[in-house]
Amino acid sequence: MKDLKHTLFKKRFNLPDLREIVYVTRNMGSIKKILFFTLSIVFLVSAFSILVNLNDKLLVESPSYKGSLKEGIVGTPRFINPVLAVSDPDRDMVNLIYSGLMRADNNGGLIKDMAESYEISEDGLVYTFKLKDNLVWHDNQPITSDDIIFTIEKTKDPVMKSPKRASWEGVSVDKIDDLTLKFTLKKPYSPFLENTTIGILPKHLWSKITSEQAISSNLNIIPIGSGPYKIGEVKRDSTGIISSYNLIANGDFSLGKPFIKKLTLRFYPSENSLIKAFQGKEIANINAINPSSVESVKKNDNTINEISLPRVFGVFFNQNNAKIFAEAEVREALDKAVDREKIIEEALSGFGTELYHPIPPRAFGAMKENNKDSYSLQEAVDILEKNGWKMNEEEGVMEKKKKNEVLRLSFAISTSDLPELKKTAELLKVTWESIGAKVDVKIFEIGDLNQNVIRPRRYDSLLFGEITGREPDPFVFWHSSQRNDPGLNIAMYTNITADKLLEEARSTQDKQEREEKYIEFQKEVSKDVPAIFIFSPSFIYITSQELKGPEKMKEVVTPSERFSMIHIWYTSTEKVWKSFANLKLN
Repeated sequence: MKDLKHTLFKKRFNLPDLREIVYVTRNMGSIKKILFFTLSIVFLVSAFSILVNLNDKLLVESPSYKGSLKEGIVGTPRFINPVLAVSDPDRDMVNLIYSGLMRADNNGGLIKDMAESYEISEDGLVYTFKLKDNLVWHDNQPITSDDIIFTIEKTKDPVMKSPKRASWEGVSVDKIDDLTLKFTLKKPYSPFLENTTIGILPKHLWSKITSEQAISSNLNIIPIGSGPYKIGEVKRDSTGIISSYNLIANGDFSLGKPFIKKLTLRFYPSENSLIKAFQGKEIANINAINPSSVESVKKNDNTINEISLPRVFGVFFNQNNAKIFAEAEVREALDKAVDREKIIEEALSGFGTELYHPIPPRAFGAMKENNKDSYSLQEAVDILEKNGWKMNEEEGVMEKKKKNEVLRLSFAISTSDLPELKKTAELLKVTWESIGAKVDVKIFEIGDLNQNVIRPRRYDSLLFGEITGREPDPFVFWHSSQRNDPGLNIAMYTNITADKLLEEARSTQDKQEREEKYIEFQKEVSKDVPAIFIFSPSFIYITSQELKGPEKMKEVVTPSERFSMIHIWYTSTEKVWKSFANLKLN
């Protein structure tokens, strides 16, 4: 039957078989043979070229599942546990080892991680989540809603002393079935989805450990999660301190197997040792270094990724501690005298954005316009003089007579010992003294600053930073109810209109309405000048040129979020059919 089909095909298209071709070529003359074989070769080469070009058009470059990555980090992780993590190394490891219901997308938003879907009730009080099917832990045990409930209960347990506890107060969580659960809030809170990025603990392991024992559990060092990477090998130095982790790609990760097969994190005691290791090519990636150090590590084979951080740095006035800040013209004149562009260039080596309002430029609800033309030393002096301030030539300080006292433009700036903040404070001192102020700069170690200066509100003015979050909630920084510790209203700002706008904004589910209220709130703050907003810094992430993925990052809330989309990073590619490439990336 097969031979019959072959014969019919030949007859239909009048094609010669091999014997006929051999017979004809034997009877050809020499010139004809040469011509025949030359044309045959040309035909075959042309046909091959056509096939190659067609193949190239149908194939696309796609990330390949191979390669390795080495990254250096300052510090050593102690609690690779989403409930207990307190340091940057802790949080870096948590982001790699654990998954949450939701995950940051490095573009200012959230994507579903463990969650298949979620619904929010009309009143904004109930969030119902459904988990994806067939989720498993790194030890292949199944993940259910019980694991999420267990994690939240542990976070709320006062014995655990979780830094995330406050985020979950007033939230109850209930199981609907093995893959469905709901969170119920006492009051509407529009940024609540952010809470659900918390990494989930495996109940089948942690339920065997009491809250009192949790802090010393070995699971904090060799954790089991469900994130993009799992523990491969732990290395320690001669003193027993962890020096590195070798991590292996998790093929069961909910968002797909990571392209980079092996990830090594190495830990260093200081920024200097980190930079030395980078220069010696022990590691390929480093992050969060001092902006002034960037120039020393810049090379042709690396990429400087400058990523937005939703943080607000400024000088916050304490009118209770320094009377002069109760004078509106003083606050206005000091604001007018600040050269933000110069501060960013000299203190941050250019890695930052000028800031004029309490919400960062890229954040939801940020003001679209700024006051770039506001800087003027002469206008600052004019504002003071128009309001009765005169220069005391002997002491070189502006003074103002008010009733039975003389106010002197003299105050202190308190800040931390971070190099960029010390430099900023020095620049502010110089510029403010040029308009007649006397400024004393007080530098504190960050722990001392928090405990002995900020908490008891012992400062005239405070140069400090606030982390506003992906979808900012300025309530905790600016509502009058947050003026005293543990509140974070460090300007001790009081404004009834601003309070009302903040309350309404955090309770509405309508994004446009919320944005409008935040803009109105910022206008109120701008009128009152309770603080001088200076800059929003950039997150600096230096990576090898062969690594693709980090260059697409636009925003991270914390440095550890640089790993949120690591599963789509890659170091090499291969050519595959378009349909297969789409499958790999989805």
